[in-house]
Amino acid sequence: MGVSQLGAESDWRRANTASLQATFSTENGYQLFFEDAQQKQSNQAMAIRRFIQQGVDYIVVAPATEVGWDNVLGEAKSAGIPVILIDRRINVKDATLYSCWIGSDFRLEGDKVTSWLEQYMKRNDIKASDIHIFDLQGSLGASAQLGRTEGLTKAAVRNHWDIVDMADGDFTEAKGYEVTARTLHNHPETNVIYSENDNMALGALKAIRESGRKPGLNLAAGEVMVLSFDGVSKDAMQYLINGEIACIGECYPMYGSNVRAAIELLEDGKTPDKESYVNEGLYSADSTITQVTAGGKDYPVTIITQDWLDNRDLNPLADNE
Repeated sequence: MGVSQLGAESDWRRANTASLQATFSTENGYQLFFEDAQQKQSNQAMAIRRFIQQGVDYIVVAPATEVGWDNVLGEAKSAGIPVILIDRRINVKDATLYSCWIGSDFRLEGDKVTSWLEQYMKRNDIKASDIHIFDLQGSLGASAQLGRTEGLTKAAVRNHWDIVDMADGDFTEAKGYEVTARTLHNHPETNVIYSENDNMALGALKAIRESGRKPGLNLAAGEVMVLSFDGVSKDAMQYLINGEIACIGECYPMYGSNVRAAIELLEDGKTPDKESYVNEGLYSADSTITQVTAGGKDYPVTIITQDWLDNRDLNPLADNE
């Protein structure tokens, strides 16, 4: 097995790596060649070429961006090595360059979080003209960024929301803090931060406090509402319970069993589904909203308590098929 992981930029990514490494261990009968690309697509291309030289049976890639994969994946195809994509998607001319993709529906994640915001506004008599949203984006061009941003922009058009700014926070706490601090200075009217992952949300919370404001759900009192994604970081989940983060759209990281299932099908000469979504939920500590609607379907909201968080077990071998 050759695995090209994007990096270790977030709690989500580290949990995703742990799941892959636990699943494809020596004890489970695998020889794993693992490379951390440090956020660079060029490093991933070099890793894939090394995997080809090493004669691996399968290559797993969490791609940095959607474009620029035709040549290197063409080399893997010529070598007869199936490629399985995880997490982020790619855009290639020939879809046979990869066997399947396993990951999250990032647009649906965005739709669920914005549906939660819509309901919260209605329940609390908040007018559209009274909210001013900063979109704290992930790495530009990444599938998670594209889907979550689209979810917000479509909801903003539909609800006549004001998006004061959008900025790339690179999915990291440090960059999330930096761009949020700048936005709060340039747009002091900002009262909702739509953070496209939890690590950036942690940076945003720091920037809010340093600006002299308070993170929370009471917009009428001048608090800044933070919405986020992932649900892996225990710190972020604790802030959710404390009311400093309003809602988190789950992005499930434990892909190991899903990837193993795809490989077992390929080993049996069968074809896995070209696209396979992992199951994901929605978290909030606010008990007034128990269900959201997205794409014509209803989805439950998990109301988080301290006991729930204390007893949660993110097992690297957890099954989410």
